[in-house]
Order: sequence, then structure tokens, then C-alpha cells
Amino acid sequence: MQAQELPIDPQAIRELIRLGKYDGVTGGLAPGYVQANLVILPKYLAFDFLLFCQRNPRPCPVLEVLEAGNPNPILTTPGADIRTDIPKYRIFRKGTLDEEVGDLNSFWRDDLVSFLLGCSFTFESALVESGIHLDHWDNNKNVAMWKTNIDCVPSGMFRGPMVVSMRPIHHSNVTKAVQVTSRFPGAHGAPVHIGDPKLLGISDINFPDYGEPANFQDGQVPMFWACGVTPQAVALESKPDFMITHAPGHMFITNKRDYELASL
Repeated sequence: MQAQELPIDPQAIRELIRLGKYDGVTGGLAPGYVQANLVILPKYLAFDFLLFCQRNPRPCPVLEVLEAGNPNPILTTPGADIRTDIPKYRIFRKGTLDEEVGDLNSFWRDDLVSFLLGCSFTFESALVESGIHLDHWDNNKNVAMWKTNIDCVPSGMFRGPMVVSMRPIHHSNVTKAVQVTSRFPGAHGAPVHIGDPKLLGISDINFPDYGEPANFQDGQVPMFWACGVTPQAVALESKPDFMITHAPGHMFITNKRDYELASL
């Protein structure tokens, strides 16, 4: 099933994902609803990771923390199941990405603590409503993402680089894009950088570390936001024994409306 054929109701989309009828990226789906990154860790690592998020709120804004063994995000999406309701998951073991899977039923344990973190897909509806076109929406692609030379503040074993997502924005809309996204601190907020990607340690804007390259049009400049794929880069560097995440661009779509995360 193609993204353009999906319903706009988040519960209906999650049901299709749960049944294995959609495994694509979620950018542009369920406009107006909050999307979330996922990190799952054994309980003995959960406090250090929560502290990592508290010290690095731009890439890791916490929306909800589920108790050990509980797969139901009762605060953001009662009735959902984070083991089955994301299109694609990643399994990390000792700092190695071992596999990508369509559900977590065979990996679930009673000691696993789940974190839902804010995602920039949440503010994209507001950008589009303000008249700003998004390349990955228009072309049904995954957003481009890179590891940067910005180090996160460490906590316990967790340390590593910030990951950013990038959207080409026409120079006449740069100020508007900053104003719109700054209203969503729970979804990464304002951009962390605008312009020259080399200042972030990105050598080639055409070769992202995650996602797909963007198509630049005349007059557009790159704008970079902190990204919830950061924990995946941290996993590669910190090497926890076991960690589960969403696959980049394949988010958990909540029942929470985007305006609930917006500041006045």
C-alpha cells in the first residue's frame, strides 16, 4: 500500500501497520498528529538514558516513558502497542545494528523500558500550513539525516554525536520556518543550524547518513534540526548490550494533536 492511499486517522494507520500492510516512512502521514521516536532499553540502563535525554533536550525531548514490560503508551496513545505499531524497528546489540524487523513480539522482555521522544515530523504539518513546501512530502521520500560534529552531553555510558535532519527551505521563508518550528520544543524546536553544512562536519549534502537525498531548488538553503535518530548514533558509539529503536523515518504515530506540543 502506498502512502498516498493511507487513511489520515492515526489509529487506522497503526492498524494497517500492525497487520503488516504498510511498512514505509511516516513523514506526511496523519497530518496534525504527533509522531514519536522510539528507544527501548533494559531497565538497568533506563535511568542513565533518561538523564541523557534531560541533558540533551533538543535531540531527545521526552514525550512518555513506559514502565518496564509495558508496551502500551497510556499517556499519548491508549490502546496502542509499541511492539507492533511502528512500520520498522532496529535491533542493536553491543553497538552493532544486528537487524531490522517488522515487529517486536519475539524480542519483548519484562525488563524493557520504552521511551517515546519528540519528532520533527510533528511540526511539518505546521510548516506546510504556513505555505512552506517540503521536498520529502512532495516526492514521498524519507527526510535526509546526518551525524554531526556536535557532541551530546554524556550520561553514564551514553555518549555520542547529535544527528540532524535537513529540509531545503527557500531563503524567503527561512525566518518563517524558524518561527513556526520554535513553537514545538517537544518536537526538537527551532533549527540548530542554517546554511553551510560543513560547519556541522557534513562533507557532502548529497549523501545523507540516514534517509534520502533532498532535491534543492533555486533559492533554497539547507536548514538543520536536531533529530531523534541521535540515540541510534549514540548506540553505535556507547555499545549498550541491547537496544531497540525505530528505523529512521519510520515513526510511532500517536493520538496526540500537534497543537498540544505547541507553545504560545
